[in-house]
Amino acid sequence: MPATTAHLYAAAAALCAGTVFAQTAPLDALARPSLYLQAATASHGTDAWTVGATLPFATWQRTLGSFAVRGYWDVYLSQWSADGPTGPFHSRLIGVTPSFRLVPDGGRARWFLDAGIGATLADRRYVTLDKEFSTRFNFASHVGIGLVLGAQHQHELQLRLQHVSNAGLKEPNPGEDFLQLRYALRF
Repeated sequence: MPATTAHLYAAAAALCAGTVFAQTAPLDALARPSLYLQAATASHGTDAWTVGATLPFATWQRTLGSFAVRGYWDVYLSQWSADGPTGPFHSRLIGVTPSFRLVPDGGRARWFLDAGIGATLADRRYVTLDKEFSTRFNFASHVGIGLVLGAQHQHELQLRLQHVSNAGLKEPNPGEDFLQLRYALRF
């Protein structure tokens, strides 16, 4: 068999194998933990950098119409930076958010929706030129849309909107809204 014919057969076999593999459910990737990096910005010049991990809810999975739903814990450490009344402001916070991922087409699609509500604790109150939180403890809720990438569904990109506030426990409670971009690597 000529070398070019062998190469064509090998390429066809690889393509067929890739096509079969690509039809496996990206939702299954959520059963594996991930590490992530996230950058965020708020409308009044606050920037946030986050490192975190996602830990799946064991084997919990449900269906909601044509969506497959899976849950996970999102555990993270963030640093917020902004201009404060007396100069640069920095605050570090830890957070834990139970989250749910909805994957269309019974879990076979590569795109997904994500939502969750959790809690954060900061090392200091959020005080910038434009806003002042009254508490170090706050709630964080998010909605997002993302895409699973890679032959083994190991990469993930997500665009999220997050709202952080104390839910009216104490005034003032202006809240802050972040636009977040997350990259996660599953292992």
